Amino acid sequence: MPSGLPGLSRCCAVFIPSDPPRAGLMAFWRPDGAALPSVGQGSGSELDLVLPAPDGGVERVRRPALLLPLRAALPVLTPARATRGSHRAATFWGAAGLLALHLLARGLLLPGLSPGGHDAWRVGPLSAHDAEAVRALAAAMPPEARAVPLTAEGPPRLPGPEPLLRAFLDAVADTLPRSPAAPMVTGGAAFAAPEAQHLPGLRDWADGLAAGHDAGVRLSLRVEAPGLPDAGSEEDAPVRLRAVLQVHGVNGAAGAADVVDAAGLWAAPEAVSPAFGPRARADVLVALRRAARAWPPLTPLLSASVPAAVELADDEITELLGEGARALAAAGVDVHWPKEVSHGMTEHAAVGPPDGAASALPSFLSADALLTIRPRYALSGRELSRDELDALAEAKRPLVRLRDRWVLVDPRQAERARTRRERSVTPVEALAAALTGSVEADGHRVDVRPTGWLAQLRERVAEPGAAQPVEPPPGLAATLRDYQKQGLGWLARTTALGLGCCLADDMGLGKTVTLIALHLHRQTDLSSAGPALVVCPASLLGNWQREIERFAPGVPVRRYHGPGRGLAALTDGEFVLTTYGTMRLDAERLAGVPWGLVVADEAQHVKNPYAATARALRSIGARARVALTGTPVENNLTELWAILDWTTPGLLGRLGSFRARYAQPVEGGRDPAAAERLAGLVRPFLLRRRKSDPGIAPELPPKTETDHPVALTPEQAALYEALVRETLDRIADADDMGRRGLIMKLLTGLKQICNHPAQYLKEDEPRLAGRSGKLELLDELLGTILAEESGVLVFTQYVHMARLLARHLTARGVPSHLLHGGTPVAEREAMVRRFQAGEAPVFLLSLKAAGTGLNLTRAEHVVHYDRWWNPAVEEQATDRAYRIGQTRPVQVHRLIAEGTVEDRIADMLGRKRELADAVLGATEPTLTDLTDAELAALVELRGEAR
Repeated sequence: MPSGLPGLSRCCAVFIPSDPPRAGLMAFWRPDGAALPSVGQGSGSELDLVLPAPDGGVERVRRPALLLPLRAALPVLTPARATRGSHRAATFWGAAGLLALHLLARGLLLPGLSPGGHDAWRVGPLSAHDAEAVRALAAAMPPEARAVPLTAEGPPRLPGPEPLLRAFLDAVADTLPRSPAAPMVTGGAAFAAPEAQHLPGLRDWADGLAAGHDAGVRLSLRVEAPGLPDAGSEEDAPVRLRAVLQVHGVNGAAGAADVVDAAGLWAAPEAVSPAFGPRARADVLVALRRAARAWPPLTPLLSASVPAAVELADDEITELLGEGARALAAAGVDVHWPKEVSHGMTEHAAVGPPDGAASALPSFLSADALLTIRPRYALSGRELSRDELDALAEAKRPLVRLRDRWVLVDPRQAERARTRRERSVTPVEALAAALTGSVEADGHRVDVRPTGWLAQLRERVAEPGAAQPVEPPPGLAATLRDYQKQGLGWLARTTALGLGCCLADDMGLGKTVTLIALHLHRQTDLSSAGPALVVCPASLLGNWQREIERFAPGVPVRRYHGPGRGLAALTDGEFVLTTYGTMRLDAERLAGVPWGLVVADEAQHVKNPYAATARALRSIGARARVALTGTPVENNLTELWAILDWTTPGLLGRLGSFRARYAQPVEGGRDPAAAERLAGLVRPFLLRRRKSDPGIAPELPPKTETDHPVALTPEQAALYEALVRETLDRIADADDMGRRGLIMKLLTGLKQICNHPAQYLKEDEPRLAGRSGKLELLDELLGTILAEESGVLVFTQYVHMARLLARHLTARGVPSHLLHGGTPVAEREAMVRRFQAGEAPVFLLSLKAAGTGLNLTRAEHVVHYDRWWNPAVEEQATDRAYRIGQTRPVQVHRLIAEGTVEDRIADMLGRKRELADAVLGATEPTLTDLTDAELAALVELRGEAR
């Protein structure tokens, strides 16, 4: 919304037409009668308005109103359509503004004269679909949107919804083309300058141009086959078709009288004029010119005394079956084929084992399994045989007799169908096609029907939640919860088929013990037994070892990490634990082991498929691969592709095609169907359960999340405003690359100022107290928390800030631990043990280094000192305390510097959390792509420092 126009979407709004249309105004007023300020291009006024009365009549009211020209009003109206709390009249005109923009973006713009003789643009020509959209929107017009200023002429009257909406659409069309540069391009003011041009001498020209657009007709072609031989006739001579021109009225009520042959209209125009208007013939000729430009075979009708019908040659019929029909449809002309002739050859693909192969479902998918994609074609729902395809292709004409009846087939399509052959695909590619229901063939999507055991397999894996629970294996010293048994059953079934998968349960739901149970279960079958390699962050090595020793006592476990690491005397069933860094260094050595199972814990660490870590992990073979992560998507869907392309290579196709087909439409919010298709494809290979799901973790205590707004100190406010002012000036003069760098530097600096001036100024021996609103609030929170003898985790994304906090707490005599990326593994584990034992009540943690894997259920409070711009990362950090094993309520505190960029980012994160979970997707805010004005609004300091 433009600066200076806050809250207008909550006002009642109405369009006031004018002549010329571009002089029309939008009037805004508050239902309570309060005054609105005069801002920007608008002006305040007292209006006498005529409004619809509840009894169906009209009433007169006087309201203070703000009048805006359309150019200024459109940026206010269009966001109102999707803004919660908008007045329904503003919402309606917002939808009308979007409709106008969509129509104009398609080039539906016509010049003409207004009733007063002024140059004016208007929307047109409208297809039947467009006209129906206008009528549907007009029918939804709320009564308040029809209010009009009271005039002295005659009794008060309200305009009809559709005429008022059309006047608005025309006014938008008359406004937008008139840019400051338009007169220089056209060489004159007419139809370019905002000022009214009085041109009454162009009236005849304007009326002629309007024919077919204002009164309006729509054309269609009815294809006939006169003299079509009977199906039993032996004569096989070519049959000629003809296209009969039909005329449809678009302004009358729907009915049989609204469709006539053009010949009938020419024979008796007076008989049909009530349905088509007095200019029916002129309307038809104008529409026919458009149609002939779209499909030239109609051109002879323009010179005919009666544009009745045109005879079609074979090549014209062929074209009309494909490109011609599409071109005519774009011009608003439908094509109707004769009912007695079958047409429209459809294609699908059968995917599965070759014909005659064994139909039994194998226990796993072999990499050498032979699967094929076989093209299939049908006419009128009946599948065509190879001989029939050959006959259609050899006829080389569009109208052919087949199965004792006539059929219409594009000869080119028939030839392609005859020459298209089966092709082999990998088992995973075939399964992906079966799950999505389509496959690409020659650049277009074709429906897929799985066959044989692939169809059975699809039914088995389509719903992960349908997996039968597996009994806990021998040697598991743990009682699995029901959802963990379900997860074990799903893992066991999927990996037994040779398919990889991702267990994406929320942090703290026991993915580790479920994976340990899977490994023990796989040891009971020689075909799946073998050692397991677990790759995880360094901070989790100790946790994995403790969990294995606790839940699988007697199972060998070794750490493959640090100097002296080795794989000698490796036994079946043994666990080998390593870090991502070590795995990257020793990938070749690890790849030489016949692993029964490879596990990537916190698999988001390999979300970049081109990084060395991801490439190294792909080089290690195994009978099964399982990814564990609570956040399969942190920033974008490429991360999901990277994880699943490691677990099940080829499932999502190549990255480029995945981004084009799924990621871009889903992340842009443009294609909900793409999200549904992707969800259907990944659902069998990604099991996602949340703590909040019914029945998942009922024993978990409640979690309370609170945002704590805090004011900046005067020092913080001065630093903030100075940095904004200085950097925005530099950004305005920077090139694209320099601009992006300056924006990131600005945002980082502002967040550091919000934390503490000493962090931003990089002071060596800072005075901390009294300089930061956040630090003072943290002291208050800690005072309460420590008085309750509770534990607290304090997360910050900056190690420097964590050290400043540690220094401050030491000065106050508050014991604390500090864990960051540079903390050695052994020291990390010791810190966790000491905190869990209650030796220090405060644990300061670097978000990036400690946001995953740690079990810190001693804490009842979690403080996010600064905001990470990704809600998934913050939730992972919170889950260090809020996880299975936590018995006390957890309180989450988020410190937000009010009036700053943190405030706006908090709103952005709130919206981001509400994104559809259809594919677990979310996208980072593209802050570096903001315009200068948007950036200034984002970082502007609002309110006053304390």
